[in-house]
Amino acid sequence: MGVPYPLGVVVETRIEVEDGSIGGYLAVPQPEVSGPGPWPGVVVVHDVFGITRDTRLITDRFATAGFVALAPDLYSRGGLVRCVRSVFRAMLAGEGRAFADLDATRRTLAARADCTSHVGIVGFCLGGGFALVAANSGFGASAPYYGQLPADMSVLDDACPVVASFGGKDPTLKGAAATLEAELTARGVTHDVKEYPQAKHSFANQLPLGPFNLAARITGFAYDHEASEDSWRRVLAFFHEHLAGPQASQG
Repeated sequence: MGVPYPLGVVVETRIEVEDGSIGGYLAVPQPEVSGPGPWPGVVVVHDVFGITRDTRLITDRFATAGFVALAPDLYSRGGLVRCVRSVFRAMLAGEGRAFADLDATRRTLAARADCTSHVGIVGFCLGGGFALVAANSGFGASAPYYGQLPADMSVLDDACPVVASFGGKDPTLKGAAATLEAELTARGVTHDVKEYPQAKHSFANQLPLGPFNLAARITGFAYDHEASEDSWRRVLAFFHEHLAGPQASQG
């Protein structure tokens, strides 16, 4: 049995961004569970479904593991279809308001008294693409899960350490793990890239119920407990290693 979640303080919150504020979900460790703070931070980037129960459980799990975790709602500006299109365009272009929102989320975490200011980023599917491109933007470690690879690989030139996870039976990302492995190796970026042979797309996400879930399963998306738990072990160990360190001055 896994650890029950949450074992920390969780709250719906607002994140100050360039044009006002966006919604977010914050989970903070409890010292009696995760040890004394301050703790490193993690920005959790949701998949195409937005901030669902699954996103909240993932954020809670990072808090239980000893990270101040904050999931920004990239769809905060209203109109689901319009937001999805806008966010997808930003991810594919490697720039735009969504990236500014992620940077604002990182800075929000780093400025907290209970955060060491060392912040990582993790993302799933759509969020995985963001996590990979943002690896050169002030984060201490990045964990893209089955994210779209950037069209311009030069964004990886100054990337932070990367721990990436892919499904071998993911029809949308054939060969992505091997390609990313080669690109990171060529640039001397510290990395751990693993492809799970039997896993499909979204293997670490427990998709919401409804027509989207059915459509996703038909197109080859499926949760895989064994692959998911192994990836969690890798990501947590990687983040604890690369986000370790004393609290940095914010002055």
